[in-house]
Amino acid sequence: MKPTRTSRAWIREHINDPYVQKAKREGYRSRASYKLMEIDDRDRLIKQGGSVVDLGAAPGGWSQVARQRAGRHSKVLAIDLLPMEDLEGVVFLQGDFTEHDIRTDLLSRLPDGGADLVLSDLAPNMSGVELYDQARVMELASYALEFALLTLKPQGAFLVKVFHGVDFEPFVKSMRDSFVTLATRKPAASRDRSPEVYLLGKTPKPEAIEAAKQQALEHQQTALPDEE
Repeated sequence: MKPTRTSRAWIREHINDPYVQKAKREGYRSRASYKLMEIDDRDRLIKQGGSVVDLGAAPGGWSQVARQRAGRHSKVLAIDLLPMEDLEGVVFLQGDFTEHDIRTDLLSRLPDGGADLVLSDLAPNMSGVELYDQARVMELASYALEFALLTLKPQGAFLVKVFHGVDFEPFVKSMRDSFVTLATRKPAASRDRSPEVYLLGKTPKPEAIEAAKQQALEHQQTALPDEE
Protein backbone atom coordinates (compact mmCIF):
# COMPACT_ATOMS: atom_id res chain seq x y z
CA MET A 1 0.00 0.00 0.00
CA LYS A 2 1.35 3.40 -0.98
CA PRO A 3 2.24 5.58 2.04
CA THR A 4 -0.05 8.56 2.61
CA ARG A 5 1.24 12.11 2.94
CA THR A 6 0.56 11.92 6.69
CA SER A 7 2.46 8.65 7.13
CA ARG A 8 5.40 9.97 5.11
CA ALA A 9 5.51 13.06 7.32
CA TRP A 10 5.46 10.88 10.46
CA ILE A 11 8.28 8.68 9.15
CA ARG A 12 10.35 11.76 8.28
CA GLU A 13 9.73 13.27 11.72
CA HIS A 14 10.58 9.97 13.42
CA ILE A 15 13.85 9.51 11.54
CA ASN A 16 14.93 13.08 12.27
CA ASP A 17 13.87 12.96 15.92
CA PRO A 18 16.93 13.72 18.12
CA TYR A 19 15.93 11.08 20.68
CA VAL A 20 15.56 8.43 17.98
CA GLN A 21 19.04 9.29 16.73
CA LYS A 22 20.41 9.32 20.28
CA ALA A 23 18.90 5.90 21.00
CA LYS A 24 20.63 4.48 17.93
CA ARG A 25 23.96 5.96 18.95
CA GLU A 26 23.75 4.78 22.55
CA GLY A 27 22.27 1.34 21.90
CA TYR A 28 18.78 1.80 23.34
CA ARG A 29 15.81 0.07 21.78
CA SER A 30 13.56 3.11 21.58
CA ARG A 31 13.34 6.83 22.26
CA ALA A 32 11.02 5.93 25.16
CA SER A 33 14.11 4.86 27.12
CA TYR A 34 14.91 8.53 27.73
CA LYS A 35 11.45 9.20 29.13
CA LEU A 36 11.98 6.63 31.88
CA MET A 37 15.57 7.73 32.50
CA GLU A 38 14.49 11.35 33.02
CA ILE A 39 11.66 10.39 35.37
CA ASP A 40 13.90 7.99 37.30
CA ASP A 41 16.65 10.61 37.61
CA ARG A 42 14.10 12.87 39.27
CA ASP A 43 12.08 10.41 41.33
CA ARG A 44 14.54 7.56 42.04
CA LEU A 45 12.04 4.82 41.19
CA ILE A 46 14.34 1.97 40.16
CA LYS A 47 15.97 0.30 43.15
CA GLN A 48 19.19 -1.70 43.06
CA GLY A 49 18.28 -5.39 43.20
CA GLY A 50 14.58 -4.55 43.05
CA SER A 51 11.71 -6.12 41.15
CA VAL A 52 10.12 -4.30 38.21
CA VAL A 53 7.13 -5.14 36.01
CA ASP A 54 6.97 -3.53 32.58
CA LEU A 55 3.49 -3.59 31.00
CA GLY A 56 3.38 -2.88 27.27
CA ALA A 57 7.11 -3.50 27.05
CA ALA A 58 7.90 -3.98 23.33
CA PRO A 59 10.36 -3.17 21.86
CA GLY A 60 12.00 -3.15 25.29
CA GLY A 61 13.23 0.39 25.89
CA TRP A 62 11.89 0.64 29.42
CA SER A 63 12.86 -2.94 30.35
CA GLN A 64 16.37 -2.20 29.13
CA VAL A 65 16.67 0.87 31.39
CA ALA A 66 15.08 -0.94 34.34
CA ARG A 67 17.55 -3.83 34.08
CA GLN A 68 20.57 -1.54 33.71
CA ARG A 69 19.64 0.60 36.70
CA ALA A 70 18.34 -2.16 38.97
CA GLY A 71 21.43 -4.31 38.38
CA ARG A 72 22.19 -7.98 37.89
CA HIS A 73 20.46 -9.09 41.09
CA SER A 74 17.14 -7.53 40.06
CA LYS A 75 14.10 -9.20 38.57
CA VAL A 76 12.48 -7.51 35.58
CA LEU A 77 9.27 -8.96 34.14
CA ALA A 78 7.96 -7.66 30.82
CA ILE A 79 4.77 -8.31 28.89
CA ASP A 80 3.40 -7.23 25.54
CA LEU A 81 0.96 -8.42 22.92
CA LEU A 82 3.76 -8.02 20.37
CA PRO A 83 6.97 -10.08 20.34
CA MET A 84 10.12 -8.65 21.88
CA GLU A 85 13.71 -9.62 21.27
CA ASP A 86 15.47 -11.19 24.24
CA LEU A 87 17.05 -8.89 26.81
CA GLU A 88 19.60 -10.27 29.25
CA GLY A 89 18.09 -10.47 32.72
CA VAL A 90 14.53 -9.74 31.57
CA VAL A 91 11.76 -12.36 31.64
CA PHE A 92 9.35 -11.67 28.78
CA LEU A 93 5.79 -12.95 28.47
CA GLN A 94 3.93 -12.44 25.20
CA GLY A 95 0.18 -12.15 25.52
CA ASP A 96 -2.86 -9.95 26.01
CA PHE A 97 -2.55 -8.25 29.39
CA THR A 98 -6.32 -7.77 29.60
CA GLU A 99 -6.89 -11.55 29.69
CA HIS A 100 -7.26 -13.05 33.15
CA ASP A 101 -5.05 -16.08 32.50
CA ILE A 102 -2.20 -13.90 31.21
CA ARG A 103 -2.33 -11.61 34.25
CA THR A 104 -2.43 -14.64 36.55
CA ASP A 105 0.66 -16.06 34.81
CA LEU A 106 2.44 -12.75 35.22
CA LEU A 107 1.55 -12.55 38.92
CA SER A 108 2.86 -16.08 39.47
CA ARG A 109 6.29 -15.03 38.20
CA LEU A 110 6.71 -12.25 40.73
CA PRO A 111 9.13 -12.74 43.61
CA ASP A 112 7.76 -13.16 47.12
CA GLY A 113 6.73 -9.80 48.51
CA GLY A 114 5.69 -8.33 45.17
CA ALA A 115 7.10 -5.61 42.95
CA ASP A 116 8.96 -2.45 43.85
CA LEU A 117 7.85 -0.75 40.65
CA VAL A 118 5.15 -1.30 38.04
CA LEU A 119 5.57 0.53 34.74
CA SER A 120 2.77 0.85 32.19
CA ASP A 121 3.36 2.16 28.70
CA LEU A 122 0.31 0.27 27.44
CA ALA A 123 -1.41 1.67 24.36
CA PRO A 124 -3.95 0.15 21.95
CA ASN A 125 -3.65 0.06 18.19
CA MET A 126 -4.90 3.52 17.31
CA SER A 127 -8.00 3.66 15.09
CA GLY A 128 -7.83 7.38 14.42
CA VAL A 129 -11.21 7.90 16.12
CA GLU A 130 -10.21 10.16 19.00
CA LEU A 131 -12.97 9.33 21.49
CA TYR A 132 -12.63 5.58 20.90
CA ASP A 133 -8.84 5.64 21.17
CA GLN A 134 -9.00 7.74 24.34
CA ALA A 135 -11.45 5.29 25.93
CA ARG A 136 -9.21 2.32 25.08
CA VAL A 137 -6.12 4.03 26.52
CA MET A 138 -7.90 4.74 29.79
CA GLU A 139 -9.33 1.22 29.91
CA LEU A 140 -5.81 -0.21 29.69
CA ALA A 141 -4.61 2.25 32.30
CA SER A 142 -7.37 1.08 34.64
CA TYR A 143 -6.34 -2.56 34.17
CA ALA A 144 -2.74 -1.56 34.90
CA LEU A 145 -3.78 0.33 38.05
CA GLU A 146 -5.66 -2.70 39.36
CA PHE A 147 -2.65 -4.91 38.63
CA ALA A 148 -0.30 -2.47 40.38
CA LEU A 149 -2.43 -2.40 43.51
CA LEU A 150 -2.43 -6.20 43.62
CA THR A 151 1.31 -6.37 43.00
CA LEU A 152 3.20 -3.55 44.69
CA LYS A 153 5.10 -3.70 47.94
CA PRO A 154 3.92 -1.30 50.69
CA GLN A 155 6.38 1.40 49.56
CA GLY A 156 6.09 0.57 45.85
CA ALA A 157 5.45 2.93 42.94
CA PHE A 158 3.34 2.88 39.77
CA LEU A 159 4.17 4.89 36.64
CA VAL A 160 1.49 4.91 33.93
CA LYS A 161 1.05 6.62 30.58
CA VAL A 162 -2.32 8.27 29.97
CA PHE A 163 -3.71 10.70 27.42
CA HIS A 164 -5.50 13.96 28.11
CA GLY A 165 -9.18 13.68 27.20
CA VAL A 166 -12.66 13.14 28.57
CA ASP A 167 -11.66 10.29 30.92
CA PHE A 168 -8.45 11.87 32.17
CA GLU A 169 -9.72 13.60 35.31
CA PRO A 170 -11.70 10.59 36.60
CA PHE A 171 -8.58 8.44 36.24
CA VAL A 172 -6.46 11.04 38.04
CA LYS A 173 -8.99 10.84 40.90
CA SER A 174 -8.68 7.04 40.93
CA MET A 175 -4.91 7.38 41.18
CA ARG A 176 -5.20 9.97 43.95
CA ASP A 177 -7.55 7.67 45.84
CA SER A 178 -5.14 4.76 45.40
CA PHE A 179 -1.78 6.22 46.43
CA VAL A 180 -0.43 8.34 49.26
CA THR A 181 1.31 10.67 46.79
CA LEU A 182 0.58 11.43 43.14
CA ALA A 183 2.66 13.41 40.65
CA THR A 184 2.39 14.29 36.96
CA ARG A 185 5.40 13.98 34.68
CA LYS A 186 5.97 15.16 31.09
CA PRO A 187 9.55 14.22 30.17
CA ALA A 188 11.46 16.12 27.51
CA ALA A 189 11.53 13.03 25.26
CA SER A 190 7.73 13.16 25.06
CA ARG A 191 6.80 15.20 21.99
CA ASP A 192 5.19 18.55 22.78
CA ARG A 193 2.20 17.90 20.52
CA SER A 194 1.56 14.48 22.09
CA PRO A 195 -1.40 14.34 24.52
CA GLU A 196 0.46 11.74 26.59
CA VAL A 197 1.40 12.41 30.19
CA TYR A 198 2.73 10.12 32.91
CA LEU A 199 1.14 9.74 36.33
CA LEU A 200 3.31 8.55 39.20
CA GLY A 201 1.70 7.07 42.29
CA LYS A 202 3.76 6.13 45.33
CA THR A 203 2.80 4.01 48.36
CA PRO A 204 -0.51 2.24 47.65
CA LYS A 205 -3.28 2.82 50.19
CA PRO A 206 -4.51 -0.29 52.06
CA GLU A 207 -8.17 0.45 51.28
CA ALA A 208 -7.35 0.74 47.57
CA ILE A 209 -5.57 -2.62 47.68
CA GLU A 210 -8.64 -4.26 49.22
CA ALA A 211 -10.90 -2.70 46.59
CA ALA A 212 -8.58 -3.97 43.83
CA LYS A 213 -8.70 -7.48 45.29
CA GLN A 214 -12.49 -7.39 45.21
CA GLN A 215 -12.51 -6.05 41.66
CA ALA A 216 -10.06 -8.75 40.56
CA LEU A 217 -12.28 -11.40 42.10
CA GLU A 218 -15.27 -10.05 40.19
CA HIS A 219 -13.24 -10.09 36.96
CA GLN A 220 -12.21 -13.67 37.65
CA GLN A 221 -15.80 -14.77 38.22
CA THR A 222 -16.85 -13.06 35.01
CA ALA A 223 -14.09 -14.87 33.10
CA LEU A 224 -15.11 -18.31 34.35
CA PRO A 225 -17.29 -20.36 31.95
CA ASP A 226 -20.89 -20.89 32.98
CA GLU A 227 -21.58 -24.29 34.50
CA GLU A 228 -24.32 -26.36 32.98
